[in-house]
Amino acid sequence: MTLDDILASLFPDGHAVKNDNGVIFGSATLRSGARALVIGVADRMALGVDEAVRLSGYVLASLEHENGPILVLVDSDSQRMSKRDELLGLNEFLAHLAKSLIYADMHDRPTIGILYGHSAAGALLATGLATRVLVGLPAATPAVMDLPSMAKVTKLSMETLEEKAKSTPVFAPGLSNLTRMGAVHAIWHDTVSLGDQLDALLGSLPDAHDRRDYLGKERGGRLKAAEIAERVRGLAIQTQ
Repeated sequence: MTLDDILASLFPDGHAVKNDNGVIFGSATLRSGARALVIGVADRMALGVDEAVRLSGYVLASLEHENGPILVLVDSDSQRMSKRDELLGLNEFLAHLAKSLIYADMHDRPTIGILYGHSAAGALLATGLATRVLVGLPAATPAVMDLPSMAKVTKLSMETLEEKAKSTPVFAPGLSNLTRMGAVHAIWHDTVSLGDQLDALLGSLPDAHDRRDYLGKERGGRLKAAEIAERVRGLAIQTQ
């Protein structure tokens, strides 16, 4: 599905969403009649300082004058790995975007990520994974880190990582693996109305407390994360 197809299926009652050189922004009418802010990244654009500033600006500006959910559509490369962006402090700008989405979600603006294309690394962390729930369309191809990059970081051979990826989703890219880990809440069907699926999700959203570690445990993709998080939380409470 193209971005235009996705927008038409998501918002049959109309939308004013634009794609400006890879930056998605605008608003749309939901089935309930409410308005939603729509932002995101298109055309597999690398997410850099300038784009992060624009997207976080849309989120923060909407908090003053609007209500309703915030939808984040994602088809990106990784973060933009240019000298200029790194010198300007790209990590801080990506963190600012992520924190803007989390802040909005904590203040009655539920955030939903919709991964319809590619995304990886910092770009995925600052957009789709910074929302309350992330859903994926079947053609989506996410990767927190591809195997060649993982091999460089871990110093493990590609053969070792490929073997681990067969049984351990943490080592494997792809939509199904991120779903098993709990990072992707659900995979939507692209042959039926996305608007109906969005409406159903809005009616059953989990609370703002992040439960992805428990979801990963239930699905067999991350067996230790929930337990370790609980232990850390318990120790923190004891030391207060």
